[in-house]
Amino acid sequence: MCPPTFFGVDYVINPWMEGQIGAVDRQRAQDQWESLYQLLKDDLRAEISLVAPREGLPDMVFTANAAVIDNGVALVSNFWHPERQGETPFFAEWFQENGFETSLSPCVHEGAGDMLFWTAPEGESVLVAAAGIRTDPSAHPYIGATLNRRIVSVRLVTNAFYHLDTCFAPLPGGRVIWYPPAFDEASQETIRALLPAPLRFELPDDDARHFAGNAVGLPGAVVMGYAGAETRAWLEGQGFAVYVTPLDEFLKAGGSAKCLTLRLDSGLV
Repeated sequence: MCPPTFFGVDYVINPWMEGQIGAVDRQRAQDQWESLYQLLKDDLRAEISLVAPREGLPDMVFTANAAVIDNGVALVSNFWHPERQGETPFFAEWFQENGFETSLSPCVHEGAGDMLFWTAPEGESVLVAAAGIRTDPSAHPYIGATLNRRIVSVRLVTNAFYHLDTCFAPLPGGRVIWYPPAFDEASQETIRALLPAPLRFELPDDDARHFAGNAVGLPGAVVMGYAGAETRAWLEGQGFAVYVTPLDEFLKAGGSAKCLTLRLDSGLV
């Protein structure tokens, strides 16, 4: 995670930022980030490492986009927008200093924002990888070959859901909550073929618009910035404790719980 010291909406690179320049309440954002941090660290016993924020890089707080992580390897992101490209050397430096085998991708991709591990109940893991808005399709075979991982490619078609982690959340036990309208029809079919129906839940429109799909899954728990009654009921019926912590200041920039975190243990659940 990265403290939101310099977080704000200083430019527009997604629809959520439109009309929000200068509108972030920085103290409220700090308080919301601290609540998420304490919930993960103290209540759910997650081990959290911090990367130092950098002035002039307001989106660095969204560490999910820093890299694809797998078994001690960090494939550092090559950001689409110039506004975020300055984050790359600082994330690369952090990974190197913390013992990761670090490399910079020649292909445009935005880390675990667009590439998420899904692990079937039987134990097989695949890397679900999105393209279409922020990640170039050429990154998929490159990352699959580099990590020796099976890739399942999908395409995003809605600018409001510009990263995979805004609309697709793999959870422990092979469960997934997702928002089908964010994907093209072929990708919807791909996801439904990959995931058995009892394991997947389609988010209602209101939940999706509040980024309920941008959730952090931990053993026995799901952490979210928002959850409607239907979504909460499904998750609780699957045996999860649901923790909702407000993150609306970050939604002004197009982010929520998952965007604010990056798993360092391959992201396998």
